[in-house]
Amino acid sequence: MKIVLTGGGSAGHVTPNLALVPYLREKGFEISYIGSKTGIEKDIIGRTDIPYFGISSGKLRRYFSLQNFLDPFRIIKGYFEAKKELKKIKPDVLFSKGGYVSVPVVYAAHRLHIPIVTHESDYTPGLANKLSIPKADKICFSFASAAEHVDPKKAVVTGAPVRDTLFTGSREKALEMTRFKDDKPVLLIMGGSLGAQAVNDAVDAIIDWLLERFNIIHIRGKDKLNHDLDGKEGYSQFEYVDNVEDLFSVTDYMISRSGSNAIFEILALRIPNLLIPLPLEASRGDQILNAEYFQKEGYSLVLMQNDITPEIMKNKVDELIEKGPAMKESMGKSDLSNGALNICNVIFETAGI
Repeated sequence: MKIVLTGGGSAGHVTPNLALVPYLREKGFEISYIGSKTGIEKDIIGRTDIPYFGISSGKLRRYFSLQNFLDPFRIIKGYFEAKKELKKIKPDVLFSKGGYVSVPVVYAAHRLHIPIVTHESDYTPGLANKLSIPKADKICFSFASAAEHVDPKKAVVTGAPVRDTLFTGSREKALEMTRFKDDKPVLLIMGGSLGAQAVNDAVDAIIDWLLERFNIIHIRGKDKLNHDLDGKEGYSQFEYVDNVEDLFSVTDYMISRSGSNAIFEILALRIPNLLIPLPLEASRGDQILNAEYFQKEGYSLVLMQNDITPEIMKNKVDELIEKGPAMKESMGKSDLSNGALNICNVIFETAGI
């Protein structure tokens, strides 16, 4: 059996695909990946042994840009390139994790009568998945609420795919990377695969106050390192980390964006956390909805980016420490299980296994 995986634009549309790989290989699937020619998915999949095929792609923007006039032609070109690759590979099924590059691949697969399974991680479907859903045979969802607006014959609530490797991190490797000299609790700060300057700035503004309470691991994003903080005791910064599972193994608390991939990993690891979602002016609001749901369930605290001041940030961190044990207890009772195997079962059924 053969399967093509697709998805890209951010790590959140790529790494969940990798969570499926062990289950797919266990069933004997031959796996290929179609993504953009220059996106982050090319780098991530390039570090694996999965064959990668790049196509032209255009971004699905909700704002005015001159690129909006050119991107339809890139998407059309990507459709024909995807169709050509799919004809060569002849997969039994296509799995799409979303992102703008997935749309021409899904449409090409539909045209070639290849069965299609998609997955939507967020509380509400993104634009790429909204375009892809009508072409899909099955649509998997992390949140039951997102499935309510889809044909019930197609919708399956599976939960979110979480990589098994998250639970295999090496504490020794993490301590070697960070070189912390004491046993203060560790605060891990992440702004998503591309980083989040607003989160970085909020942390930098109270860094000395934070370091009185924590050892800090700060994943700042590409080209976002603050070299003024180099050598600061108890502070370890990175642009991006491949082996983030090692850092998770020493983490006691987190400050994070609230993309679906990140929050379901946090949930699986039961790490008390403060979420700072992307604001509405920079997104479609999905991170806000994700964060509000997690806060309602007792899994997270939430701080809106536009509300950040040094004093409010300090108060939220104090609250995080205070409510940490209750958060861990709530996360332990969650029924939002690791959906990787659930999704693979839908793929197997759709492929006729």
